[in-house]
Amino acid sequence: MADAAATTGMLHDLAPCWSCKGPVSARAPFCHACGAIQPPRALDHFSRLNLPVRFDLDPAEIEKQYFGLQRYFHPDRFAAKSAKERALSLQHATNLNRAYETLKQPLGRAEYLLELRGRKIDGEATIADPGLLMEAMEWREELAEAADRAAVAAIIGRAGQVFDAKVAAIGEAFARDDLAAAAKLVTALRYFSKLIDE
Repeated sequence: MADAAATTGMLHDLAPCWSCKGPVSARAPFCHACGAIQPPRALDHFSRLNLPVRFDLDPAEIEKQYFGLQRYFHPDRFAAKSAKERALSLQHATNLNRAYETLKQPLGRAEYLLELRGRKIDGEATIADPGLLMEAMEWREELAEAADRAAVAAIIGRAGQVFDAKVAAIGEAFARDDLAAAAKLVTALRYFSKLIDE
């Protein structure tokens, strides 16, 4: 009975290739028979890059997966192919770019992971948290009063340390599945990221 169910599942997992009409696994980016590129599937960013769905990821592994997959789908590889194949390769490449841009930085990765778990971060959340608002005002005031480049660099250096500590705390919050704490920390991380960028 279990074998029959597995076989049925495998059959439902097949779709006809747009080019040769042969059966192709819905998970396969290329047709097994004719090699034609297939339309991209609806995947979350983690799955698209063959990464586990978690916050703590090695940046080098994210990059390795991205560049490895881009080699298969880069539009330059399809320059001599049909218009449809060129369009499909562009879709795959665009999806990979979007996944990589989202996951490569801790802030984007944390926001996206919360979104996958049903929690979208409010852009105005800083104002709703009096503690964070006060902290933000103190940092801004200190930055405004900085006398020279060295003072600004020192402030940014300290902000970077706080940023790293909050990234570590977000990892711990996700590890214990405390989404409320992770969301609060992400709001603070967003502020420190903006401060450092400015």
